[in-house]
Amino acid sequence: MSFFGLFGGGSDSGSIEEFLKEGAVVIDVRTPLEFSDGHVKGSKNIVLNNIPSAVDEIKGLNKKVIAVCRSGARSGQATSFLKKNGIDVINGGPWQNVAKFVN
Repeated sequence: MSFFGLFGGGSDSGSIEEFLKEGAVVIDVRTPLEFSDGHVKGSKNIVLNNIPSAVDEIKGLNKKVIAVCRSGARSGQATSFLKKNGIDVINGGPWQNVAKFVN
């Protein structure tokens, strides 16, 4: 396990393509300014601090989730929290990790 993996960072790159094929929604937990500088096509921007209040909204999507950010650290935190709340989620790490699989 990588150093970041110990703390929820890193990424589940092997599962990214699998989750996307299954219709997963990509949630980008960066700030709106960071998101506007580039993001995965079709992703939703929900800032990390807002994830707890967005759990019902995310559950309502009835989809698997791939969390992304700039480095994988914030998406790792979001992944850990969402898993604890019963959401099928993986940490996609940096948004570019997922963007390369999305047309």
